[in-house]
Amino acid sequence: MMDIDAFRQMVAKNPKGFLGRYGLGNKILQESGNLEEAIEHLRVATQLDPTHVASHLGLGRALISLGRKDEAKPILQAGIDAAQSGRSSGGVDLVPEMQTLLERIGS
Repeated sequence: MMDIDAFRQMVAKNPKGFLGRYGLGNKILQESGNLEEAIEHLRVATQLDPTHVASHLGLGRALISLGRKDEAKPILQAGIDAAQSGRSSGGVDLVPEMQTLLERIGS
């Protein structure tokens, strides 16, 4: 497993690299780090690859944690749409959790 500094170096070398952005954002979430920073990286990841379902889930989770439910709704919905459309490579297994989050925040 890569540590957080390795992901930071990836992002520094290649700011437009989707995997570095997702990896760093996700790692920050796992380590209960700065949610604002995680959101920044995961938001870029969703922009670089709009069909990566796990980026949408991570971003949605982080936004909900900060009480930003209205921002989380379209992100989670986009992740669900990407998974169900067949455009994403995988991620269908994440759909139930995203649907549960949407129900919980009252879509």
